[in-house]
Amino acid sequence: MADDITDTSQTVAAGQLRAFIERIERLEEEKKTISDDIKEVFAEAKGTGFQSPLKLVA
Repeated sequence: MADDITDTSQTVAAGQLRAFIERIERLEEEKKTISDDIKEVFAEAKGTGFQSPLKLVA
């Protein structure tokens, strides 16, 4: 019976860990997409003659 509880706990913990990793991967991809979008906006602004004193740090 103790083995059943341990196995169940490990299965739940593995599922939770997998869910955290998937969320982090998804958020990292969203962060990259947003960063790319910001770079495009800076390039567009520069293309129309504006100069930004801000530096984009990724």
